[in-house]
Amino acid sequence: MSEQELRLWDVSIPNEAGWPRKTLDELCSLISRGTAPVYVESSSVLAIGQRCVTSSRFAPEFARPHAERAMRNVLRPESGDVLLNSTGTGTIGRSVVLDHDGAFIVDGHVTVLRPKAEVADGRWLNALLRTSWVQSHLERFCYSGSTNQLELSRQPVKASVLPVPTVQEQREIAQILDILDTAIHETEAIIAKLKAVKQGLLHDLLTRGIDANGELRPPQTEAPHLYKQSPLGWIPKEWGVVTLRDAALPSRESFIDGDWIETPFITSEGIRLIQTGNIGIGEFLDKRDSRRFISEASFRVLNCKWVNAGDILICRLADPIGRACAVPEHVGPAITSVDCTIFRADTQNFLRGFVIAWMNADASLKRAQDNAAGSTRSRISRSNLGMLPIAKPSLHEQQLIARTLSSSAERIASEDENLSKLRETKAGLMDDLLTGRVRVTPLL
Repeated sequence: MSEQELRLWDVSIPNEAGWPRKTLDELCSLISRGTAPVYVESSSVLAIGQRCVTSSRFAPEFARPHAERAMRNVLRPESGDVLLNSTGTGTIGRSVVLDHDGAFIVDGHVTVLRPKAEVADGRWLNALLRTSWVQSHLERFCYSGSTNQLELSRQPVKASVLPVPTVQEQREIAQILDILDTAIHETEAIIAKLKAVKQGLLHDLLTRGIDANGELRPPQTEAPHLYKQSPLGWIPKEWGVVTLRDAALPSRESFIDGDWIETPFITSEGIRLIQTGNIGIGEFLDKRDSRRFISEASFRVLNCKWVNAGDILICRLADPIGRACAVPEHVGPAITSVDCTIFRADTQNFLRGFVIAWMNADASLKRAQDNAAGSTRSRISRSNLGMLPIAKPSLHEQQLIARTLSSSAERIASEDENLSKLRETKAGLMDDLLTGRVRVTPLL
């Protein structure tokens, strides 16, 4: 390829180390898409499709059985190959390294890139493919077709030019990124386990409670004398049961829906509009780029209702129906949409943290869903929401329950923060190492 052609197909990656530039065709002995599989009920041969190429790993559990009799003219990937999704908006351009041995073929939606061992390391190449520089290049020069029928064109891919360190330095870069990937995956696993433990703990706390010794009561099957039957099933004898509406302050303003705000009233500044998407399961979701507002004039014209910091918002629409969270202090003056109910707890009898935990328990979410209606989008009415039952332990026991759950949530938040730092570290290192801004040898 001439120098002019190299510049034409050059991927715009900063090359601060002055590495030589090579085409993907020079780096790989094979760049090819698979063919349509012949699916069967069971087989020792599995077909790799787009679902196997996730944003973080190769997922063999999504591979489907392919007929062993139909092995002519199929593409069989090898361990160490790079798999590149080649069709479909939202999936095209995603890549992973095949790190599993086994009998696989690749379907027509996936391209196999087989690095030449003497010039390219698959893990380095995969890391490079995932950068914004290469993704932008693929989108600009290598995609063809309409929005919903995007295809990866092989020839532009083969002609794409990359800055290439020595294969030894590639391996060292990959080693560092692998260490971070391992730490990220281990932290993700810890978070998943902690969330599962928290959900189990939530169920136990909201069905067995905490006794005078600060311990979970034994299960009803082991200590039936400690429990009684109720509309909620077996609950501790000391507990009562009321409706959700009765758990709110008696005033009308303590259990009301938000306001109907039509699109023309929504602005980019002013009084904050809290929407259903801001209400997570026990947490307020607040992405800066999704914030919505209305003007003070619109607030007065529409006669809107104020939402205060500490108010509980319960979502009556979208999955899961009935989820709830508190409004944090930083939100400031706000209103909420009509699909959210504003709940202000009767603090003489109910602790805010207990109410939020109760609403987000699996059993409560199921009750809310069972009482919802709608042919296209399920929604629970405020009256039906208000009739849902809620347990009434003593305030002291509610405090113990909320404190226990808070400790669990803090541990998860700590691991989430650690995960964010690891991801930021990896992103920074990728930027440094893959451009040669920082050379890998001193780091090792």
